[in-house]
Amino acid sequence: MTVSELSDLSMVAAAVAYLVAFFLHSGEWASARGLATTRPVDGSEDPSRIRVDLLGRLAVGVTVLAFLVHALAVVTRGLAAERWPWGNMYEFVTASLMFAVLAYLIAVWKLGGRWLGIGVTLLAAVGLGAAVTVFYVDVAPLVPALHSVWFIIHIVAAAISGAAFNIGAIASVLYLLRKRVEAGAAPVRGYLAKLPTAAKLDVFAYRLHAFAFPLWTFTVAAGAIWAQYAWGRFWNWDPKETWSFVTWVIYAAYLHARATAGWKGTPAAIIAIIGVASFWFNFVGVNLLFSGLHSYAGI
Repeated sequence: MTVSELSDLSMVAAAVAYLVAFFLHSGEWASARGLATTRPVDGSEDPSRIRVDLLGRLAVGVTVLAFLVHALAVVTRGLAAERWPWGNMYEFVTASLMFAVLAYLIAVWKLGGRWLGIGVTLLAAVGLGAAVTVFYVDVAPLVPALHSVWFIIHIVAAAISGAAFNIGAIASVLYLLRKRVEAGAAPVRGYLAKLPTAAKLDVFAYRLHAFAFPLWTFTVAAGAIWAQYAWGRFWNWDPKETWSFVTWVIYAAYLHARATAGWKGTPAAIIAIIGVASFWFNFVGVNLLFSGLHSYAGI
């Protein structure tokens, strides 16, 4: 088996493992339906609560295994290509998702953020599934425009900021679900009762976006410097450049909304979800639908 074949096989295995982790998290959520928010007064363990915790722990364990196989796939892709493994859309998507899962696992370790698992594993399973079935390209040398140190700086910054944007968007979705239940007359039950309060989810999402936005700003600036190096101009309103700016504007609007009393909470969460959709359209849709100087990144 060649290194390239090992990478391809590992990527498929990681996609399947993430899907298994998603099903385990789905079982965790389903098992928690109707679960009481408090333990029995006699101190005994509720079998339903034990089952929920077991499924959650299994899901995290499978996610860790999937991440290790995923990382192996990304590293061996780079070894096979003899370069950094993010020279096209397939490689960028797989590397970006690796950063997103790593951020999630750190959140689980440091913050007890297992409640993010159902969204993260779904994102990873669907993203890797699309990568290996639709976006896949054989290992090939970099095009001349990518032979620059800014290739590494620009893409790594984009991948890390993208990881934070995606985790922040998942937290925003969970915020909307939790807030809707909190606004009702009935007590919060089921797995939503295991989530942080809506106010804490709102703050968590904000902190992720506040971290990612300056890094995304640097990504756009680094891309402009790279464009000057590769094509002799900083900005030319290429489709990729234009949509990167659109994404920047959306996230700037999110931070402004969070700083404005009347736009905190639900409006800001909706903007965050629109922002992550714009982020992925920039890195997938633009490559598929438009031609430009970044067309080498397509499939």
